[in-house]
Amino acid sequence: MTVILVRHGRSTGNTSGVLSGRSPGVGLDEHGLAQAAELTGRLAGVLDQLTAVVRSPMERCAETVAPLLTALREQPGRDVPEVVDEGLVEVDYGDWTGRKLADLVREPLWKVVQEQPSAAVFPGGEGLADVSRRASATVRALDRIHGGDDGRGLWLVCSHGDVLKSVLADALGMHLDAFQRIVVEPASISVVHYGSARPYVHTVNSNGVLTPPPRPAQAAAVGGATGTP
Repeated sequence: MTVILVRHGRSTGNTSGVLSGRSPGVGLDEHGLAQAAELTGRLAGVLDQLTAVVRSPMERCAETVAPLLTALREQPGRDVPEVVDEGLVEVDYGDWTGRKLADLVREPLWKVVQEQPSAAVFPGGEGLADVSRRASATVRALDRIHGGDDGRGLWLVCSHGDVLKSVLADALGMHLDAFQRIVVEPASISVVHYGSARPYVHTVNSNGVLTPPPRPAQAAAVGGATGTP
């Protein structure tokens, strides 16, 4: 199974400097809506291979994949399902939700979040270690839950920055304490293939057009990948 990880487009929370978390009614801003409109073109080379679109229940993720789903449903004979999965929901930042980032950087917990995220538990919310476990388990379980495909399925997952960073850290075999080294910008694309032996990370934080991911046999070649013909 290959998974295309898409962070939602730029939101009103991103531009206001507020930690939106699970606050309702936080959608994409004008630039984010443009990013959502561009996503279909960026994925043009793999649209015919998509098995399903799986997303967080948050509004900004729904808005990000809406133009893509419209394009997919206009293709004759295609029935690509949209799956809303709570395992991909935004981090529960608890008492930090709705607060200005400029104020949060003064909190003692901020340093823990940056330097030892595995120990960070948001007051009244969840810990980043719990986020990592539920998000990684959700992505790894996709083909088991929705039907095995012998590694040939191509899934699109739309979620949030810290959630996707934790999924990528897991796929890379990195300790969660190193996940702040990973950058996942709004509307960026990352690609992971989950093979029978291990995950293979093909792309991280791309803001360009996605080329078809290499076949698993190419990624696993001794001496390095052979490249996409």
